[in-house]
Amino acid sequence: MTETETISTATYCYVHPDRETGLRCKRCEKPICASCAQRTPTGYLCKDCVRSHQKSFDTSEWYDFIFGFLTAGILSTVATVLIILISSIGFIGWFLALSAAPIAGTTISEGVRFVTRRHRSRSLFITVGAGMILGALPVMIFQILSMNIFGIIFQVVYLIIAVPLVYTRLSGIQLFK
Repeated sequence: MTETETISTATYCYVHPDRETGLRCKRCEKPICASCAQRTPTGYLCKDCVRSHQKSFDTSEWYDFIFGFLTAGILSTVATVLIILISSIGFIGWFLALSAAPIAGTTISEGVRFVTRRHRSRSLFITVGAGMILGALPVMIFQILSMNIFGIIFQVVYLIIAVPLVYTRLSGIQLFK
């Protein structure tokens, strides 16, 4: 083979035309460099194919955002009021609050799942988390105005535990299999 034949058969990344590569996307067959390749269990995909594959899992409709936000906000307000009632118990309230926050998070996530008919999208999960925080805000403002330091601490503990729990339950992230 001559040198000119070798140069003409070289493939270059479709995103980075200055990078020579031997990799190809397993779905669309575009040449991709190592920095553009997304590794999957069955081969490499380009970023466009990964993005289009992920969009097939986003099933939420526009009204799911409204219903999810409102449901999370209302249930979070109820949970924060209950957390405040628990905080008035005293020392044992710490243990009760630590066990009630995951229960409240589970209840909120199941309520949102029911209302949104198990529709999914990352932006929906973030909207639900924002609804939870904004739902807790009126009770937290009341606690700040009444100078109830322990009530504020209990609410912060509730939000630190419940919001990530709701996000992981709705998104299907499994920490332990």
